[in-house]
Amino acid sequence: MLERYSVLDGRIAHSDAGTIPVDVYVMPDGEERAYLTDELGIDPHTLASSIDPDETPRIEFEDDYTAIILKYPKNYSADDNFLFRVKSMGIFLFTDRVVLVIDEEFPQLFTGKFATKVYTKQDVLLRVLTQTIRHFESHLRVINMCSDEIETQLNESYNSSNLLDMFTLEKSLVYYVNALSGNRRAFERIRVGAYKFQFTEENIELLDDLQIENRQFLDQAQVYSQILSGLVDARSNIINNNLNVLMKNMNAIVIAVAIPTFFTGVFGMSEFTEFLSGPNHRYWYVSFPVFFILMTGLALFVFWLIKKFEKH
Repeated sequence: MLERYSVLDGRIAHSDAGTIPVDVYVMPDGEERAYLTDELGIDPHTLASSIDPDETPRIEFEDDYTAIILKYPKNYSADDNFLFRVKSMGIFLFTDRVVLVIDEEFPQLFTGKFATKVYTKQDVLLRVLTQTIRHFESHLRVINMCSDEIETQLNESYNSSNLLDMFTLEKSLVYYVNALSGNRRAFERIRVGAYKFQFTEENIELLDDLQIENRQFLDQAQVYSQILSGLVDARSNIINNNLNVLMKNMNAIVIAVAIPTFFTGVFGMSEFTEFLSGPNHRYWYVSFPVFFILMTGLALFVFWLIKKFEKH
C-alpha cells in the first residue's frame, strides 16, 4: 500500500504538489516491489531488509540513493499478551525524493509538530528519526506501567500466569535494548557521514540531540530490564519458598494422621470398644468419643512436635 506525502509550505502533508515527494510503502506488494527495484533501482536484498524484523540497523551508500535500516516498536495490541516486538523500516534518500518502506502502519508518522518546519529531505529524515525515538519512549512508559500492574497482582496472588507475564515483559525489553543499540550505531554512522547527507549546522545539532535521547532511552530500557530481571528472580524464589513451606506442612499433616491410623489398625475399634464398654457394649457412647479424642490429641501432638523440630 502506497501513501503519498510531500513537503508543502514547510510541512509534510498528503499532497502530490509539494517540492519533495515522500512515498511511504506499507508492506509493498509484488507490483510495488517491482517498481522500487526496477524503476528506482533499490537493491532487492536491501528492500527485503526493510521489512525483516530480524535485520540489523545499518546504512548503505549507493550511487543513486542512501539506504538507512532502522528499528521501531511494533504496534501493541491486547492479543500480544505483554510481548512488545520491534520492526524494521527502510529509509531511502534519493536526489529528488524520500522513500520509506515499512511492514505495518506507523502511528502518527507525519502528524503534529513532527510534520512542521520541514523544507528539505534532510529535515524529512530527521523527522522520521525523531518520531522513531518518540515511539520507543511511549512504549517504554507502557512497559513500565504493565510491570507495575503485574507486580501488584503478584503481591495479591502468587499466580504462575502473572510470573509468566513478567518473563514476557523481560523478553520484550531484550528486544528493545537490542533495537536501541542498533539504532545508536546507525545514528553514529549518520553523524560521522553528515557531510554525505549534506546536513546543515542546525541539522547536526538536532542529530546530536537525537543521539543523546536515544542513549537515554537505551539506558532506561537496560535499567527496566535489570529491575524486571531482579523482580522475576525474587518472585520465583518467593513462590518456590511458599511451595516448600506448603509441602512441609502437608508432610507434617500426613505424618500426624498416619500415626493415629497405625494405632487404629493395630488395636481396632472393636477391641477398644470391648475394653471400655464390656461384653454388653453398654458404654459405646463413651468409648467412641474417648478413642476419637485420644487419636486427635495424638495427631495434634505429633504435628506440634514436627513443627518444633523444624524451627530448630
